[in-house]
Amino acid sequence: MLIRTAARRRAATAATACALAVALTACSGTTKDSAEKDTATASGAAAKADPDAPLKKGLKLAFLPKQINNPYEKIVDEAGIAAAGEYGATGKEVGPSDANASSQVSYINTLIQQRQDAILIAANDPNAVCGPLKQAMKKDIKVVAYDSDTAKDCRQLFINQASSEEIGRSLVQHLGEQIGFQGKIAILSATQNATNQNTWIEFMKDELKLPKYKNMQLVKVAYGDDADQKSFQQTQGLLSAYPDLKGIISPTTVGIAAAARYLSDSSYKGKVVLNGLGTPNQMRKYVKDGTVEQFSLWNPEELGYLGSYAAASLASGQITGAEGEKFTAGKLGEYTIGKDGEVILGEPTVFDKKNIDKFDF
Repeated sequence: MLIRTAARRRAATAATACALAVALTACSGTTKDSAEKDTATASGAAAKADPDAPLKKGLKLAFLPKQINNPYEKIVDEAGIAAAGEYGATGKEVGPSDANASSQVSYINTLIQQRQDAILIAANDPNAVCGPLKQAMKKDIKVVAYDSDTAKDCRQLFINQASSEEIGRSLVQHLGEQIGFQGKIAILSATQNATNQNTWIEFMKDELKLPKYKNMQLVKVAYGDDADQKSFQQTQGLLSAYPDLKGIISPTTVGIAAAARYLSDSSYKGKVVLNGLGTPNQMRKYVKDGTVEQFSLWNPEELGYLGSYAAASLASGQITGAEGEKFTAGKLGEYTIGKDGEVILGEPTVFDKKNIDKFDF
């Protein structure tokens, strides 16, 4: 009897406390409505766009590349920081020295504490960065992925260099033409978790299923982790394991430059075709000495410039990241947001001996 009475008293006390607190916590800690509100806040779905709103002055933007010493991403970030000056904002670049999956997490946490207005990130892993990025969005810090995407619910926009399908398929098409659509080929990628690399590779594999590639065989996907020396060693390893290799596709600026350096001083120069994505300044000497016939890339300065204006448009309330919204990216003109918050810069450029000296980046 005493046990029952005590239990009843405890239950009554708990019920009273719950009744008093229900407006704040509903006893469970989170109501369905508050959970939905948090989700809406994190995704930006609850916000309304004001296309006539001016870009805010004094915005603070932070660029977080895959790794701080990546020459390609240095070009992207510096262009984005310079663009911020055009509309009265300030930008900075911070990031890890390695491209490991979780290496960017601590930097995101610091940027949240600093109350940046926008974080622009080239993700090393689509999911490892999601927790802190969602926290950033809950605090009304805008998140824009560029170059390498996060999971879709962890950012408002993804600034894509070009159509992922076009990049992947065109690299296979170019290499196929160069080797007469015959022989063994390999791919030298960046990290195993890089979203952009993996997406392009899937389209490469799908392209290779077409009948015209029936005499081409993908024998290996190697990973140089966007590190110069490891990419160099991976190239050496590929040719040691497959001495009859006809071509290598390296869809990473670090990888293609390292592979070209190895080929240029080896007996494979002129025998193994190298194609992929690189910057003209990195690849110029290899094009001119005959190591590489052609390669592709978009303008990384324009990628950073576009990302900067997109982030500012978000932070100023001009857009929310919804499909169909439009914004103006300075000298690049107007862009329209596509499905899943994707904004595409444009078509990649193919570089060869005829045009490479026209570019300086």
